[in-house]
Amino acid sequence: MIGRIKGQFVEVVENVILLESAGVAYEVELTSTALARLPARDQELCLYTHLVVREDAQLLYGFASREERDLFRVLIRINGVGPKLAVKLISSIDLIDLEVSVSNNDVAMLMRVPGVGRKTAERLLVELKDKLAHLVSGKVAKLDRGDNRAALEAEGALITLGYKPQEAARAVDRVRREGGNSEDLLRAALQKIGKVEEVMP
Repeated sequence: MIGRIKGQFVEVVENVILLESAGVAYEVELTSTALARLPARDQELCLYTHLVVREDAQLLYGFASREERDLFRVLIRINGVGPKLAVKLISSIDLIDLEVSVSNNDVAMLMRVPGVGRKTAERLLVELKDKLAHLVSGKVAKLDRGDNRAALEAEGALITLGYKPQEAARAVDRVRREGGNSEDLLRAALQKIGKVEEVMP
């Protein structure tokens, strides 16, 4: 199992990067959080990883933290949740929000994730009971609940405006430390990407 890779960030296409380590270039599919933290090209990058071996391919997935990778491993053990869907879940819902959704049996929040229908959402709620507490408690650095909710709402607004999920995550991640409600974060994120005048007069 390849658990972590440190190397030189070469390029990115959508959510797949090329990471060169010890003369070997690895294709790694990233979560939106990991994408948002990419350094400049040719700079060093360290990722937690999980290797999925199939009959027709070997796929490497990269994560911004050990907690993200641990959550991925929990998710892919659930019937009906493959690696692609697990990445979508992690990219769409913060670990803390996922724990709250499971605690509150919030099917609707899980169904907002592309590819998650009602049956899958209900299965996730059942399977994830009692499996997230240790991941949440082990999360070293996190924003408070209000800031995190605002960031998620701002990301959702950007996606509605036509940005890809990873673009929205990167834009909000750049400004979320400044604080504010979802409208403040949305305006700041749009300013960062030079679009505020077009959509928010």
